[in-house]
Amino acid sequence: MTIYLQDTRYIDPDTLALSSTHLAVGEGADGTVTPIAAVPPAAERLAEDRVIDCKGRFVTRAFGCGHHHIYSALCRGMPAPPRVPTNFLKVLEYVWWRVDKRLDHSMVEASALAAGLQMARRGVTFCIDHHASPLHVEGSLETIARAFERCGIGHLMCHESSDRNGPEAAEKSLAEHDAYLASGRPGLIGLHASFTVGDELFIKSVDLARKYNTGLHIHVAEDIADEEHCTATYNKRVGERLRDLGGLESPKTILGHCVHCNDEERKIIADSGAWVVSNVESNQNNNVGLTDYDWLDNIMLGTDGMHNDMLRSAKAHHLCCSTTGGIGYDEVYRRFRNVHNYLAQFPGIGDGPNNLVILDYDSPTELSSDNFYGHFLFGLEALHVDTVIARGKVIIENRKSTLVDEEEILAYAREQGLRLWEALQK
Repeated sequence: MTIYLQDTRYIDPDTLALSSTHLAVGEGADGTVTPIAAVPPAAERLAEDRVIDCKGRFVTRAFGCGHHHIYSALCRGMPAPPRVPTNFLKVLEYVWWRVDKRLDHSMVEASALAAGLQMARRGVTFCIDHHASPLHVEGSLETIARAFERCGIGHLMCHESSDRNGPEAAEKSLAEHDAYLASGRPGLIGLHASFTVGDELFIKSVDLARKYNTGLHIHVAEDIADEEHCTATYNKRVGERLRDLGGLESPKTILGHCVHCNDEERKIIADSGAWVVSNVESNQNNNVGLTDYDWLDNIMLGTDGMHNDMLRSAKAHHLCCSTTGGIGYDEVYRRFRNVHNYLAQFPGIGDGPNNLVILDYDSPTELSSDNFYGHFLFGLEALHVDTVIARGKVIIENRKSTLVDEEEILAYAREQGLRLWEALQK
């Protein structure tokens, strides 16, 4: 099947070249996008081919999220914690560790469906997720994968292994990774953070990553407490510990945050080829601090479970890092698009150029290749996403899902959200 996009203003995602053209969009994980002089007449098209009249709207590559926690989808408006957190560790103890221990199959499924739908409607067609449900581990990754696929979202996932819930929960998390990857699904090996992961669990996780030729996905120095714990317990900093235990040997490894890394750790990480994900809104929300990322090339952007809107994340990253690092608009955009370069390490995963957004962008000023960055940071919003194509198939059209019943999914999410909130009050 081919989708023909008629009368587009195509923005090349790499060169930013703007052209008035028609596009032929191929189907599949490795489908292509080809500018064409004219849409073939009906007699020359296959019965399943489709023509979409873009009416001169902008078209460009869809977006990807480098670090998410979709299990937070049911937490919007949830009851207040039993105590007011006074630091990051208390935020984890009073909020997120209470939430993740109450998640069951239905709550995980509803979270994934709701997040998947909201990402799709915001032009995000691929999600790298870091999942945590320590008392509902078995089958949780497959549950999320199927929910994402129902919504048209590509995925690269892991389960958050940790020693904080005891050895049985840690072993179940390792087993979930092993079973999921053995099934042929692409994924990473998830770890929470250095301060909740002992050497034995860390080494087993590295061995599992080697077994499946993949990387780790771990939070690093999000808060200064992570560094303080590592120094007191292991007499080294977090970056040094990761290096010494083999955690940085794969270029597929993802390090979330890295807010409090010192110069030596930065050099270790930059030299390793691992990737870092910036989540500045989450850092601000948790009051853990902000940093620049001028010390490495392998940086991409995420949401850390705050929301599902990567355009919003890019704007927040600009506002933060234009102060901490003095970066230009072009560098913000490079970091925004870097998720595609990371995912290129996983051939056939479905983050190809045939993931597209059609933007109903009613700008009061002209958009050109020369001023695109200004429109990207100060004009384009998720509300401009009209149609979304993933793997060469339309998943959102006229701002509505073509794959799922949106009202049904949101009703299911509200039902499971109430169940979660009730469990939090027991």
